[in-house]
Amino acid sequence: MQPDVSASCDGALFPTFFMAGFECSTFIWKDNERKDYVAATGHDRHLKNDLAAAMDLGIGVVREAIRWPQVDLGGGRYDWSSVRSVQDAATECKITPIWDLCHYGFPDGCDLFSDECVERFANYCRAAAEFATSSAKGPYFFTPINEITFFSAAASDLAWMYPFAKGREKELKRALVRMDIAGVKAIREIEPDARMVHVDPIVHAVPPPNRPDLADEALEEEHRDAMEAWDMLCGRISPELGGSPEILDIVGVNVYHYSQVQLNADKKRQTLGPRDPRRKPLSELLEFAWDRYNRPIIIGETSGYQDTRAEWLRMTMEESLKALNAGVRLHGVCLYPFVDVPDWWTQKWAKIGIYDVADKDSFERIPCDAYIAELRRWQKTLDQPENVEADGYGNRWGRVQLAEVQRYAAKWAKEGAPPTEVPA
Repeated sequence: MQPDVSASCDGALFPTFFMAGFECSTFIWKDNERKDYVAATGHDRHLKNDLAAAMDLGIGVVREAIRWPQVDLGGGRYDWSSVRSVQDAATECKITPIWDLCHYGFPDGCDLFSDECVERFANYCRAAAEFATSSAKGPYFFTPINEITFFSAAASDLAWMYPFAKGREKELKRALVRMDIAGVKAIREIEPDARMVHVDPIVHAVPPPNRPDLADEALEEEHRDAMEAWDMLCGRISPELGGSPEILDIVGVNVYHYSQVQLNADKKRQTLGPRDPRRKPLSELLEFAWDRYNRPIIIGETSGYQDTRAEWLRMTMEESLKALNAGVRLHGVCLYPFVDVPDWWTQKWAKIGIYDVADKDSFERIPCDAYIAELRRWQKTLDQPENVEADGYGNRWGRVQLAEVQRYAAKWAKEGAPPTEVPA
């Protein structure tokens, strides 16, 4: 069975418009050491307080991890203890999780290109759905494989993480799509109404100013390569893999400053500066994704850096409201990460979260006041709650009505954007 998606583009999907996510990568890095970013951010130690802080900020949806390498013991055996603690805390805080089932990390000895890996992943997804549906009431949301397109590049020619499959990017992408589709089908064997959130970066690429002859290559990068996984999942291309609109379901558009690039002749990418006139407005990128897939959309990840976090949220929200007014069915914006993360390369705190982290001993959370003030301003603009209300949890009528968000977006456009009041 497939979920009833006949009205999903317009109906109520999530409890709150603003969402958050916790970094949960479990990859084997190029130093051949496995990284666990749930532990590296102290989220496992501060779990209940982190979710309570999200609740107090009016965030009723969080992207949380089921760490495949940690829970899958092999031979069909699973250890759900770490997941149970997350679910218990989420239930207590009245927060709905979007379960991230594979965030760049695979169990040891898992050959991503094999049929055995597809079967193992499907069995794991089925077991995860059984756990989720038996331990909490719905609605249920899953991201089977995080950022297929990005991971396919990072784990192949870029050689950042396992399986270090040089020269096999296209093959790896197809393998991950096969796994993802098998996982979706396995989840829906257990819970036919489960919703899938498929996230990947949305990009804009331009040629160097002195190389207009590379314009077609830049367009190929933007319109085909970067969207290829979504295209496969929805059955737009490679229909033999089994994709369909119901498989793709909810499109999670990840947006960072480095998502807009100049594609040079040597294929290297150069990030466009914030004032580069060649940058494309986010509202246009969201419109493109909506027109291409006609599926519900969320911004699956977005964050500014250091002192730009409040300004980034302001620009993101202004563009999001423009997209809503243009007819895009945008159901939410996920502020990611909620707490800061160590940079992959330097291991220094990146300062991109709603909360900074003091150190790697206590993992004390320090609020980014300007970022929070800007979030509060947009909650008032959209008449969104400033904290999660217990009676709205799990109740369809307590979920965000897209028509209401669109009404406030139209009001914002008519009255003009209010002045930005963000602490220095």
